Amino acid sequence: MDFNMKKLASDAGIFFTRAVQFTEEKFGQAEKTELDANFENLLARADSTKNWTEKILRQTEVLLQPNPSARVEEFLYEKLDRKVPSRVTNGELLAQYMAEAASELGPTTPYGKTLIKVSEAEKRLGAAERDFIHAASINFLTPLRNFLEGDWKTISKERRLLQNRRLDLDVCKARLKKAKAAEAKAACEGDTVPDFQETRPRNYILSASASAEKPKQDFPAGCPLPACGMLDWTLWNDEVDKSEQELRVAQTEFDRQAEVTRLLLEGISSTHVNHLRCLQEFVESQTTYYAQCYRHMLDLQKQLGSSQGAIFPGTFVGTTEPASPPLSSTSPTTAAATMPMEPSVAGPAPPGEAALCLEEVAPPASGTRKARVLYDYEAADSSELALLADELITVYSLPGMDPDWLIGERGNKKGKVPVTYLELLS
Repeated sequence: MDFNMKKLASDAGIFFTRAVQFTEEKFGQAEKTELDANFENLLARADSTKNWTEKILRQTEVLLQPNPSARVEEFLYEKLDRKVPSRVTNGELLAQYMAEAASELGPTTPYGKTLIKVSEAEKRLGAAERDFIHAASINFLTPLRNFLEGDWKTISKERRLLQNRRLDLDVCKARLKKAKAAEAKAACEGDTVPDFQETRPRNYILSASASAEKPKQDFPAGCPLPACGMLDWTLWNDEVDKSEQELRVAQTEFDRQAEVTRLLLEGISSTHVNHLRCLQEFVESQTTYYAQCYRHMLDLQKQLGSSQGAIFPGTFVGTTEPASPPLSSTSPTTAAATMPMEPSVAGPAPPGEAALCLEEVAPPASGTRKARVLYDYEAADSSELALLADELITVYSLPGMDPDWLIGERGNKKGKVPVTYLELLS
């Protein structure tokens, strides 16, 4: 292999010079070129963006895949540029176990029928979860990874290059300062022997013969050259000129690199805009996922309520957990996911309710419960009971009633009330 020894020696010398300058700066023995306040703010914002992007990315991966072994496996497949194998979600696995249990325990028994219904709902939930994970990975995780593995690596590379240019600039400044001090001392004393190792590292060698070929200076008349030390002064003057030239080159390279780095750092604003759009898409996909889950579970609740009413007549059907409060958002997807759903009042009433006279209905001896009203509710007709939030009422169910409704009593008033507006108390 052909090595360029001169270049290798030069690079080693530059690296050594930078290391010395960096060490002296850390110990406060050398001056450091400071960046302007706006540039420092850009650097701080870039570092903050990178750190928080990494944290958000890792926690989102935990949210989508809680199993650490599965996350490691997906990471390895991604690094090997291979397709990640399809994995069954927890909901789908639970649905499979429930279906197998129903098949073995008897699909015609009440327990077996319920297992089948719940397994179908869990299967739909698992499919919705799979779609959500896929959408979140494409619309949210992938852009974050692209920033960390692409844009941020470019910014880091240019920042390291800027740091090297700054060290070179400070080395040139220190060298020029020492050369000027030595020049002034030689001009005053006239007997100084130049020691260029004080101003120049080992990879820089001042050629005495080249200096001797330069045009001679005009020395004072009648003063012998060695006696006045003008040769020493001339050599130091040449060293100052060379140091000034090197400083101008270093300053130009530093300014150019600073401008390149500044443009990349200002591009962080565009990164924020892109991440904002990705975040909105992530929220939309999550909203859709939870809306689907709510709809599937509501359908399952209705099915189980009808089954329980047929198996255990007179038992109470309803949710014991408070429903989500209604939002002021106008988004139809969000409203569908969070608004309590009022049972439809259109259409003919069930046979058991068509002939129901509320004045003649007496509460059962057992099965009544207290309930707290979650939201205000306006009665649609005289058969319903208007509700006010936070009040307590007595509720009970009657055979043949729609499972979405209960009979509510408050004082001497009585009427049908929707289950989704109530929190049942034990």
